[in-house]
Amino acid sequence: MDADPYPRRVGVALGRPLLADTEISVPVEVRDGLVRAAAAQGLSLDTYLARLARPHLTADGLAAQGERARQYLKEWNGYDPTDEELAEVDANLRRQLERIRRTR
Repeated sequence: MDADPYPRRVGVALGRPLLADTEISVPVEVRDGLVRAAAAQGLSLDTYLARLARPHLTADGLAAQGERARQYLKEWNGYDPTDEELAEVDANLRRQLERIRRTR
């Protein structure tokens, strides 16, 4: 018998356990299509699905996620940017994304 190509994963993402026991039932064709779409972008299926769900996060959810990331960085390596530094990084990212969009 072949090994299960979708084994349960155990790990840590930003200091918290992955949701290894979460299960979503979809037809095999849908699952395989999602796997192909993720692979085409060089992503794992869980990362691909998380990116699909990201636009559906609320403003409060995004703010909480940002605060968790900021706290993780501070605990991990002491990096604690000011609000002004974060605003500068955000502005730089927006400029880069706009430049990329114009070249497409």
